[in-house]
Amino acid sequence: MKSVNYIDNMDQWRSEFSFFTPIKVRFSETDMYGHVNNVSAFIYFEEARVDYLNSLGIFNNLKSEEEAIIVADLQCDYLQQMYFDERLKMYVKVATIGNTSFDVHYMAVKDNEEIALTGRGRIVYINPQKGRPTPMPDEMKKLLGECPSCAYANK
Repeated sequence: MKSVNYIDNMDQWRSEFSFFTPIKVRFSETDMYGHVNNVSAFIYFEEARVDYLNSLGIFNNLKSEEEAIIVADLQCDYLQQMYFDERLKMYVKVATIGNTSFDVHYMAVKDNEEIALTGRGRIVYINPQKGRPTPMPDEMKKLLGECPSCAYANK
């Protein structure tokens, strides 16, 4: 399997995921060769990330005028091609939590249990009025750390 720079031990990394969102590859997400367009992976990441953060209650606690979370960067590693009508499990977990941001990792698994995609992204907590990062409240860190697969929860 291809080496991925943010994964030290693939088996251990994979075992740390628990939350996933089911994805069915739609025809509109494929290109003229019949496989998933490279942009679609980022849509899958977003869908899983939003479902995951909703499940933790993160969005319920944001005061829209005073605080927001934004995606600062995203990285995707394509390990296998995916095709129309395939079903994926799009896993997501918090990998690390900092003062103003947290890293999220992604893993798309096909029905045959093979990994098709991996990814990571930095989510930053900001004050929208100032447009700058601001320290995350302890409550948010607690919500992010309560998931059993979080590296933060295990420290």
